Amino acid sequence: MAVAPFLWILVPALVALLVGAALFLGRGGPRDAAGRKHFRLRPVRRLIGLLILALAVVSGLLGGSLYQFHRLTTDQPVATIRLEQQGERQFLIICQLEGEAPRQFQVRGDQWQIDARVVRWELPALLAGVPPLYRMERLSGRYDDPVADQAQPRTVYPLGDTRTPDLGTLKRRFPNWLPFVDVQFGSGAYMPMFDGARYRVLLDPRGALFVRPDDGATTEGLKQRGW
Repeated sequence: MAVAPFLWILVPALVALLVGAALFLGRGGPRDAAGRKHFRLRPVRRLIGLLILALAVVSGLLGGSLYQFHRLTTDQPVATIRLEQQGERQFLIICQLEGEAPRQFQVRGDQWQIDARVVRWELPALLAGVPPLYRMERLSGRYDDPVADQAQPRTVYPLGDTRTPDLGTLKRRFPNWLPFVDVQFGSGAYMPMFDGARYRVLLDPRGALFVRPDDGATTEGLKQRGW
């Protein structure tokens, strides 16, 4: 059975945390007549312990960030989208991410767009066969005309937990500690909005988002609109 990538990081992080705490907080002095150790500050040992503790904390943050990502091995269904028109350029989107309950969003514009973040791996994780991971990030509305996109109201909603440490930020801040992580943003996919449209959102193994109509009526509606 495959082990989740975040466990590969959290388990060593826990070991490093225990070792670092032992070095930083342990009593390393000589023993008295009763066999108890006297506390003695040993700067080198404390410094090594502090560095190991810092490494454990960063690794724990990385593991926590990866926990919300999902394995990507084939064309992976990641979401379904249903639209109900509420007014001119105003739509209710019912978005259901894979494995989650449906959520509703009020979106303005001519098209809807969905974005995901994809984690790709460098060596040695790549040689170990670790599959890419993904996390859905945001849902937004967009307009056909770029001028309208600048002037009209924009709507953007997060799809992931924004409280989770950002993997890209961790890599930028600690590049020497995360050499095996290659973070890429999957290209966002967008499609027209019209009443009753239904879509399936998928990710391919390389991390590219793409969208397919989910019924015949949507396929016909896209043909009528030149898609």
